[in-house]
Amino acid sequence: MEKIEFKRPELEDKEIITSYFNKAPSRSCERTFINVYLWSRKYNVGYAIIEDTLVFMDKNQQKFAYPAGEPEQVKKALAFLIDYSKELGVEFGLYNVTPECFEQLNSFYPDQFQIEYERDEADYVYEREKLSTLAGKKLHGKRNHINKFKTIHGDNWSYESITQDNVEECFQMALNWRKENACDDDEEKNSEMCVTLNSLRLFRELEEVGGALRVDGKIVAFTLGEQLCDDTFVVHIEKAYADMDGAYPMINQQFVQHECGAYTYINREDDTGSAGLRKAKLSYRPVFMVEKGIASFR
Repeated sequence: MEKIEFKRPELEDKEIITSYFNKAPSRSCERTFINVYLWSRKYNVGYAIIEDTLVFMDKNQQKFAYPAGEPEQVKKALAFLIDYSKELGVEFGLYNVTPECFEQLNSFYPDQFQIEYERDEADYVYEREKLSTLAGKKLHGKRNHINKFKTIHGDNWSYESITQDNVEECFQMALNWRKENACDDDEEKNSEMCVTLNSLRLFRELEEVGGALRVDGKIVAFTLGEQLCDDTFVVHIEKAYADMDGAYPMINQQFVQHECGAYTYINREDDTGSAGLRKAKLSYRPVFMVEKGIASFR
């Protein structure tokens, strides 16, 4: 069997990668070009077209992401990858497997596979309406933060969409945020900031949707995301100054109100296992989680 070259995603691959994701819509945040392009700079991940499906490979672990494509082609791709793993002399494994993917896998190979879901990688999905209005008793704390922000800043705050005219200001704010949060001393934080800065640097090329919050004329928070599937928008990045009380709930709400009206759900990605992030994401009351796990032969 010929060795396959798994190529790192580049900007010119956007159309082909997106076309395969569109054949197999998902609410998993990994199923977007922006995500795979930006994070493939940190992780040793490449892609190949196999049996007319899109397959990513984690070259360090020698595991494959669940193929994206039409069901019949996915079935063929899986058979190929099982044989390919044997050729490589490694145990066959699939990562980023959602319950829907596992159900399909099980229909092709009844009771031959097991899955282990990884809590740290589950995406938090919210109702857009709830994030927009923050109605109800359970979200009154968020409303209080926003009301306090509005009281403190009066008419001196504003929301605006990110465009070519203000993206450089967001970039400078991100550089300040990196310094204030000592990202250079923390590998995970530093990786995330590299992704953030690259997403701003390539804002136009990646065709992102963004929003920014100003106070006294200065940008103090911003958000970036994109359409994930017909009914779901995914927020990839959200940054606000820690000393600006209420800036996080404010940019969250304003962004959803101004940019996400066409969607039913908002995916705000996983919590990476961070206790603080988990608490914050749970406090917004997700409507459901997108579970993802590793599938392997029983």
